[in-house]
Order: sequence, then C-alpha cells, then structure tokens
Amino acid sequence: MFPSLTSDPERPQLPDRDFESSISTSNADLDDLMLSTNGAPDGKLNGRAPSGTSNVTGESYAAAAAAAAAEANERDGKEDPNNGEKRYADAVADTDVDNTGRHDQWSYPELPITAHPKSIKTGSWRAGGIRFAPLRVPMRRRLQTAAVLFHCMSIATFVSAFWLICANPLAWPIIIIYLIHLALSTAGTNGNLTYRSEWVRSLKLWKLFTGYFPMKLHKTHELPTDRKYILGYHPHGIISHGAFAAFGTNALGFRELFPGITNTLLTLDSNFRLPFYRDYIMLHGLQSVSKESIWNLLSKGGPSNDGRGRAVTIVVGGARESLEAQPGSLRLILKSRKGFVKMALRTGADLVPVIGFGENDLYDQLSPKTHPLVHRIQMIFLKVFKFTVPALHGRGVLNYDVGLMPYRRPVNIVIGRPIRVDKAHGPQPGQQDIDELHERYVQEIEKLWDAYKDQFAADRKAELEIFA
Repeated sequence: MFPSLTSDPERPQLPDRDFESSISTSNADLDDLMLSTNGAPDGKLNGRAPSGTSNVTGESYAAAAAAAAAEANERDGKEDPNNGEKRYADAVADTDVDNTGRHDQWSYPELPITAHPKSIKTGSWRAGGIRFAPLRVPMRRRLQTAAVLFHCMSIATFVSAFWLICANPLAWPIIIIYLIHLALSTAGTNGNLTYRSEWVRSLKLWKLFTGYFPMKLHKTHELPTDRKYILGYHPHGIISHGAFAAFGTNALGFRELFPGITNTLLTLDSNFRLPFYRDYIMLHGLQSVSKESIWNLLSKGGPSNDGRGRAVTIVVGGARESLEAQPGSLRLILKSRKGFVKMALRTGADLVPVIGFGENDLYDQLSPKTHPLVHRIQMIFLKVFKFTVPALHGRGVLNYDVGLMPYRRPVNIVIGRPIRVDKAHGPQPGQQDIDELHERYVQEIEKLWDAYKDQFAADRKAELEIFA
C-alpha cells in the first residue's frame, strides 16, 4: 500500500470539486515495448491544418499539390526520388483523403455535455482540520465507496487470501498444484482469452464503481469490425482507474458503442505472477503488455480468426508517467515511446488515441519540483524494481481529506479518430515508417486535447505537455 501523506502547501491546489457529499505501467515488458529513441522529432507537432485551405476539398487539394510537385520536378529537371513509389506517410495521407474527403480539414464532433451533480456540504463536520462525511448518506453512495475500496485493495485482498489458505496444511497439496500451474501457464500471453468472463465484467459492482466518480465513455468515430486496433490510453494517472473502468469492465458501455469489437486491456506482466489476483484480472479479460501477447491478440481471434475485430488498450506512459500525475495538468511521456507504434506496423493495426480527462485529478501527490529528493528516490526505485510508489494521498472512507481512496471527481474518457495503418509491415518495420506514424499519433493526441479541453478540463492549471 502507498503511504498516507498530507497535502503539500507549496503546490497550487485544484479547486474544490469533491463529489462525496453530492446526491447523485513501467515493468520490463513495458519498457521493452515502449522503445526509446535518441531525441524528439524536430518542430512542434500541433496537428493543425495549413491555413487558408478550409474551403478546399480533399481531391482538389491533392490534385493541386500533385500538379505543383510535377511542375517543380519539371522545372528542376529532377525525377521522383522515390521512383514513383509513395512513402508510408503519403500513402496514409491519401487514405485519409479517401476516408474524410479533406486533407486534415475535419474537426472532432461536439460531445453531449454531462451534467455532474453539485457538491452539497450539508451535514459534514470538522475535527482537527479534517472534514468528515455526514452520518446520514444514501445507501447507494455507501455502496459506491465500498466498490472503489474493493478495487483499490484487490491486490492485497487476493494475495492475503492466498497466504491465509497456505496457513492450513490440509490445503498444501492443492496449493502446490496451483503454483505449478501458475509457473507454467501462458494464459496471460497466448491471446486466447479463455478466462475472460462477460458475466464478471458486467457485474453491478462496476456500475457502482463508475458511479462513484462518476465516469463516462465518449465515442467520436466508428471502429469498423473489419480492422484491428491498438488504443493508447493517456494519462497513466496513479492507478489508471479510467482505463480499467472503460476497457476492463462493461460498465461504461464499450461493447454497445463499438459492437463487434473485442477490446483487451493490457497490464504489467508481473501481475500474472500474483496468486489469485492473476485469475481475478484474467476474468476481466486483462492480458500481458508484452510483445508476444500483443502479437497473439492481434494475429488470431475475431470472426476471421486473423485478429480483425479485436483491439488492445495500452497505458502508454507506464509507471514513470504516474510520477507526473498532478491535478489540473496533463504531462505525457510519449516522445520516446515508439514500441506500440512498431507493433501497430507489425500487425497492421490502426492506432486510436484515448484521453481520460480527469484521470490525474483523482489523487494528490508530492510534486517533483517541490520535493526533488523524493522524486530521485522514486526514480531509483523504478530503475531497480521496474515499478514505483507515488507519494500520494487522497480521501478516506469516512472523511474527505486523508486517506488512499480517490477523490470523487468526474472522469471523461474520449476515444479519438483511428489512424489507419494500410498493411502489416513485417517483423521489422523501417525506422522512417515508425517515426512518421508516431508523429501522426502525437498530432492526433494534441488535436483530441484541443477539441475537448474546454469541455472536460475547464479547471486545468496547465496545457498538454509532451516532455519525454
């Protein structure tokens, strides 16, 4: 468990948006997957279209560009350096023209405004500077709190249950068989999803869980079932509650929004070595974030048994990004993360950006700027053990100010436009193709942020920052 800490008085505080009183990932496999590079792409990636072209159709724009290029080649007496073959970025751009009718002249659709309940402080009381919840709270809200507490304590609960059973010598033969199975099982990487249970994913428990914050999943574009997808979830936050709710359960309606798409949330491979807990997460359909797991998930299964109709969700920033989770901000580790792009090219899967607006608002933690020594210790811990422990605090079960429970603050998960990958590029895609697709993905993340930041991040303290 994480240590309970008090608020940092030197760090700007997020406006009070606590909803309790209202009525209504970087392990070895993740590091291997998110390949690093020796520098960021030059220039600012803002994803905006050229000015002065808003009234030009995609066909006329492409034709004008082709004519200008031909005229320039004729004038310079030079031949096409690609000998008539299109680069990957050009081929994808042509596909975008065919699909959208414009060359980056489209915009994200408006999303319905979600009415969140107003905070009501009546009945709360203070003691020693701590605000305590009123004694008379609707039963549904108590159940919501219990659901979130169960999820936050799930690792400790299942591992403790295992050791409790081990205390009984009569259970040792069964435990030995289970541990052998645990050591030899490939269920977390083989892509078969044999443990996945739609009944478990649809338990009312998860409706209570999502209603606590509350959370909502927003769709901006269709995901055709004849394609395969890699969804990149941003930001990691402290525990990625939004990613689990949207893609590890059916509580937010992903299968209704995208019928025919089987989505699998990926997590640390070390989680599949924890007794009982690994069975719990596999019942929710979770799989390892290793390259082997992604390849198996996207190369088989689905109606055609070739991966089409399947999707995987990767929390791209990993455990390192969790240390940057500060309320009112969105700092992403993305410039150096290219392994998931390489896997998209290897499997022919379209890339889909996803932003969980409000994910970083669920906890407070010590800022690296004001507590550099703590941050250095966390980084050393991350380097040695491949995971880290954020110096966080949230609220409690019966109070609003002290504890390890997340705050009651809304989380809006927005699924962006898929970036089409025209074909599988073999086991070793070219570095130029990787860089070009990664650049387009970064542009799409920035465009998605710009489209909905005023609606879902109105109280932000800073703009989107992609810093590593």
